[in-house]
Amino acid sequence: MSGNNLNQKNDWVARSLQHVWHPCTQMQHHETVPLIPVSHGRGAWLFDMEGKRYLDAISSWWVNLFGHANPRINAELKDQLDKLEHAMLAGFTHAPVIELSEKLAALSNHALGHCFYASDGASAVEIALKMSFHAWRNGGQTDKQEFICIQGSYHGETVGALAVTDVSLFREAYGPMLQRAHVVASPDARLAEAGETAADVALRAAAVLEEKLQERAGRIAAVIIEPLVQCATGMAMHDPVYLKRLRELCDQYQVHLIADEIAVGCGRTGTFFACESAQIWPDFLCLSKGISGGYLPLSLVMTTDTVYQAFYDADVRRGFLHSHSYTGNPLACRAALATLAIFEDDKVLQKNRVKAEFLNAAFADIKNDARVRHFRQQGMIIAFDAVVDDAERAATFSRRFFTTALKHELLMRPIGRTVYMMPPYILEQDEMSLLARKTRQVFEEVMA
Repeated sequence: MSGNNLNQKNDWVARSLQHVWHPCTQMQHHETVPLIPVSHGRGAWLFDMEGKRYLDAISSWWVNLFGHANPRINAELKDQLDKLEHAMLAGFTHAPVIELSEKLAALSNHALGHCFYASDGASAVEIALKMSFHAWRNGGQTDKQEFICIQGSYHGETVGALAVTDVSLFREAYGPMLQRAHVVASPDARLAEAGETAADVALRAAAVLEEKLQERAGRIAAVIIEPLVQCATGMAMHDPVYLKRLRELCDQYQVHLIADEIAVGCGRTGTFFACESAQIWPDFLCLSKGISGGYLPLSLVMTTDTVYQAFYDADVRRGFLHSHSYTGNPLACRAALATLAIFEDDKVLQKNRVKAEFLNAAFADIKNDARVRHFRQQGMIIAFDAVVDDAERAATFSRRFFTTALKHELLMRPIGRTVYMMPPYILEQDEMSLLARKTRQVFEEVMA
């Protein structure tokens, strides 16, 4: 690396630290933890301004599905740029948002035939919560104003989404601002007692949920869950039987089911929608992150005709008046259409099943390590918990793993002591083998 490149890198870092407030970051940590100025991306790799590469093992916060600078998505966006960059969606419509809505409805077998668009995941959660509340109100059930979330759940950091989030790190500073939701037991398979299966844990948790529904009968508007994997709490995975039982309970007690598939949708768990694994459909399904291939901010809420009809009225006050200026942005929708085309043309879900098996085998060495607990996998998501007895080392495990991984050309950000991989779907076998081998090297150094 030339001195000029080094100076250029240091200049970009200094300028960013001076003026950019980085997300989910204690900025003081950047006095010791490196900030990486990215120059460009190709495939599964990011390159910094020194030319050093990093395998994006977490898909840049779970958004990237088919690699950086994907030529097929690029071509679609370039074509769209010459047609329409944006137009308001109130009183107007356009081909990308229509075609995307049609394709998503078809993927749900038209169980969820109406799409409402936003920008980010938390906004989609806000929309689903408001729609549920307002739909019950329009139907004359004005007592249904309460929500239930799962222990350890994370649904975003806007005020409404934080109200159904149970991660204290994110919500405790804002507690006085929030309408508190009811928190019920998690179906996390790691909570299994001696002799219990993951299904046993799921059914035990569902019984606790039923008690809450009985206790608050007539007051609960909706239950919200991340199907199969609660990501931000440490990739907590549960048996699909929980979703099936949850759907039954919501029907029995006349409660909406909100599926937050922002992180777990778009094929991450093995099926396009995670709910498909339990052969159920929710009343609301939230998508973001991967739906645009990781290219542009886009989120949406899919819902049923029953919910849609609850708002269909001559009275404007009974309409759903939520909006933002970039709703249904044509560029973002075109990126999403390109993403769906890749799924279909390349038979991605079928190929991912083979890749998931290969990844599982590649991580066999770590799986059997005595310092590892709860090695788990759901589709293209792999996670394990490191056993760190020393409290001080446990507290710094994530940061130490992140910085060590960078030295080994890996982008990984453990959640506490949970190490996870959620890579783009384009990894070849040599890249998957490299990911497993280098993860092992990083693990050894951090645990030493």
